[in-house]
Parts: sequence; structure tokens; C-alpha cells
Amino acid sequence: MSSPRKEQLKASVIVAVYNQERFIGRCLRSLIHQNLSHMEYEIIVVNDGSTDRTAYALSQFCDPQDSLVKVLRNKGNQGLPAALNKGIRSARAPFIVRVDSDDFVNVNFLNVLLAYLQANKKADAVACDYLVLDDREKVLSRENCQKKPIACGIMFRKTQLMKIGLHDEEFLLHEERELRIRFEKKYRIHRLEVPLYRYRRHDRNLTSDKARMVHYGKKLAAKHGIHLGV
Repeated sequence: MSSPRKEQLKASVIVAVYNQERFIGRCLRSLIHQNLSHMEYEIIVVNDGSTDRTAYALSQFCDPQDSLVKVLRNKGNQGLPAALNKGIRSARAPFIVRVDSDDFVNVNFLNVLLAYLQANKKADAVACDYLVLDDREKVLSRENCQKKPIACGIMFRKTQLMKIGLHDEEFLLHEERELRIRFEKKYRIHRLEVPLYRYRRHDRNLTSDKARMVHYGKKLAAKHGIHLGV
């Protein structure tokens, strides 16, 4: 029999984390303090074999009296797309949104994206604009999510993600581009011109590894017959 909480869930937030003890707390606090009832969303964190104090940091958010934050653990580092897929498969809500463990969001992030998809039944997915920040959270720029798309801040319908087969786990980088190519063959991602997402730029970003970005860019071109650059 379904629990009352499961029946009310509208959105599942997926956070895959690997060795982000420094930033994961900021990320989760922003998600916990959304302008949305805790009965209406869940936060699924997949700890992908972290070897630093990430597990301890996560333990500070696991409240036995509140099932909002659920932590899944991989014994070893399986890679970002595998961790994301694990989180999506365990999600109980009809809408899915990814937030990276070193980023954070505006207090109205979930509420606004949900309202858009609920009001527009034929809309497949919706993305919001974002602010680029440095390590001290100084705003560096405001970006258009269509002209400069990122992996996060996009709310999908879970049924459609399942239909396209989720992330290709062979793409340890460019996983979001690969997913988006397949998704947009069938569906459309709408844009909200509101910067609700906070994208943190720092030296430990996966996208700072240029050699690996080039490698997976070539792999992407080979699979889809296109070249997106790095």
C-alpha cells in the first residue's frame, strides 16, 4: 500500500556526489529550504564511492524524523552517469531534476519548474537560466540555458527519461550532451528566462579536464555522427 508521502511526491532531485565534502552541505541546504512542502519532493543523493569526508557530511542531513534526504551508496566509484541512473531509477516522483553536488539553487527552483510543467501538460521538459559563480559565490555571469546548456537545472518527466534509456554509462564525460541529443530527437526542452540555478566554477570541475573532454567528445561524435566541441 502506498504511503501518504509517496502519493504526494511531485519531484525527485538527483544529486550524484564524489569527494565533494567542501560543497555538498551548501548544495543540500539550498534544496532542503525550498518553497515547497517536504511532502511534495524528495532528495536522492548517490554517494559514488567517495574517499574523503563526504559520507560524514551527508550524515548531517539524514534525519530519522524526516525522510526528505535519501542517501544511496556505491561501494566503489562507478562514474557519474551510473550514479545518476541509480538515483533516477529509485526516484518515486513523476518529475526528475539533477543538481550537481558542488552547485546550489534558488529557494524557488523546484516550485517554479514544477509549476511550469504542471501548467503546460504538453511540455516535455523545462530548463532555467543560471548564474556562474566562483568559489566565494561571487557572480561571474548570467547565462542563457539554451545558448550555453549545462547538465543541471532541467526538469524532466521520468517516463520520458526511462523511454530513452537514461544516461549512457560509457560516457564518463559529456554524459549530459549524449543524453540531450537522444532526448531532443523525440522531445523538446523549454526555457525559463529566470536564473534559478547557481553553477559553481572551480578547478575541480570535471569539465576542467581538457584531455578527457576531447576523448569523450570524439566518442560522442562517433556515436551520433556530429561534433559539439569541448
